[in-house]
Amino acid sequence: QVQLVESGGGLVQAGGSLRLTCAASGTIDSINAMAWHRQAPGKERELVAGISRGGSTDYADSVKGRFTISRDNAKNTVYLQMNNLKPEDTAVYYCTLYKGLSPYWGQGTQVTVSS
Repeated sequence: QVQLVESGGGLVQAGGSLRLTCAASGTIDSINAMAWHRQAPGKERELVAGISRGGSTDYADSVKGRFTISRDNAKNTVYLQMNNLKPEDTAVYYCTLYKGLSPYWGQGTQVTVSS
């Protein structure tokens, strides 16, 4: 059983910043590949940022230079620092952990960016 709990979402004005946190627990490896996805109403869920077991990172083109994914392995926690937020970033953000052949998903945290 894998549990992922996201926090840190909220309402912020355009140009502001938020830091999302994902705490992982359960039957997991000491280090897992993890990612953040997001989904806006009426749109497909998309990959925002990912971090491999070795620490390599990748980002969607739309967030490069603004978002940073990082983790604290000792705490089984992953973060997403979001700077210079835009209204188009408004979505539910989901933490993802990769174990075996399937990903595991958190419940999501709402991020709303006002104009």
